Amino acid sequence: MTFIQTKTLNLAESVRADFPILHREVHGKPLVYLDNAATSQKPHAVIHALEHYYSHYNSNVHRGVHTLSAEATDAYEGAREKIAKFVNAVSSQEIIYTRNATEAINLVAYSWGLSNLQRGDEIILSVMEHHSNLIPWQLVAQKTGARLKFVQLTPEEEFDFGHYQSLVNDKTKLVSIVHVSNTLGCINPVKEIAALAHQYGAKVLIDACQSVPHMPIDVQDIDCDWMAVSGHKMCGPTGIGFLYGKLNLMRSTPPFLGGGEMIADVFLENATYADLPHKFEAGTPAIAEAIGLGAAVDYLTNIGMDKIHAYEAELTAYLMEKLTQLPQVRIYGPKAPKERAALAAFTCGEVHPHDLSTMLDQAGIAIRAGHHCTQPLHRFIKAQSTARASLHFYNTKGEIDIFIASLQESIEFFDSIFS
Repeated sequence: MTFIQTKTLNLAESVRADFPILHREVHGKPLVYLDNAATSQKPHAVIHALEHYYSHYNSNVHRGVHTLSAEATDAYEGAREKIAKFVNAVSSQEIIYTRNATEAINLVAYSWGLSNLQRGDEIILSVMEHHSNLIPWQLVAQKTGARLKFVQLTPEEEFDFGHYQSLVNDKTKLVSIVHVSNTLGCINPVKEIAALAHQYGAKVLIDACQSVPHMPIDVQDIDCDWMAVSGHKMCGPTGIGFLYGKLNLMRSTPPFLGGGEMIADVFLENATYADLPHKFEAGTPAIAEAIGLGAAVDYLTNIGMDKIHAYEAELTAYLMEKLTQLPQVRIYGPKAPKERAALAAFTCGEVHPHDLSTMLDQAGIAIRAGHHCTQPLHRFIKAQSTARASLHFYNTKGEIDIFIASLQESIEFFDSIFS
């Protein structure tokens, strides 16, 4: 890592050399990568961690007494320790490796949900949930007879806490809420959400895919029962994520998958299960990816999540200022930068977001276009799809300037066609 602490360089300028892909060209133009809410780019440290594992100590974990297996196990479990510290878990046993946040949420839905929910129980979600935090609960509700209830938006297109208060009651058994909306960019009051749910004895799951990579997270302070996180959005590899779950709660929850690794003793007719976290990690895990995620945690920790959050807040304010100067642009979510995460979903009049994204791609600019896996939310805000620019700490104000200039040119081009 080449992070340089100097007053003459902003954060992005000091880390960009660590990200090889940021120095390539697209269609003959320097890449401007503004699709970080979909996935982040990977620093050399993470890429090297993957290569080093496969080149130097590739072996299965937990199953061998030879040197390679011991080294792989140490690195694999060492990464778990780093993750636990990163989110301030009480113990590394509270960190369950999963393929991604989607699998983490499904783990809770199928292991805890099917065992604890019944007809008449209520599950509270919000209209802004990602499909990954919606469909598993639809399936569980269909199987158990539990009822889904949805928190609406305020006129400012934020989480309506007053409406949430009106929904929570003695029938509420679960509240599962996104921390940061990947479309609206609003930062939801998860600590207050959890506190109210716990007053009624309900459990709380937080989808933190868009928050853990961008701001300091303390699961003990939030007091959530579970937190689902995707590694590839926090500079880690694809194919790895994790579920944080309170120790006693996870110990009392039946396993999600059965097979090797998650057992203590196996007989022909029955089996006993391993202690946490292995009870929920059946089969050979994503060893290299877990080690790579540990390297990503090291990288982010060395920079400092407070520093990342502060820098991205500055970038977000700049992005919002520039976007609001374009009269054709309609931004979704809260308009005040201090209330937003580092992303902006928007439309430009009659221009289809896919056409806009294609035009920007020709200028070397990568943004997202579509429903961002939030189709119900897009129906709620009356938009078939939106374009989305999303930032990370390696982006610069100069890149935002390039994006805004190209966006203006694209809008003018389509305006000339429509007129």
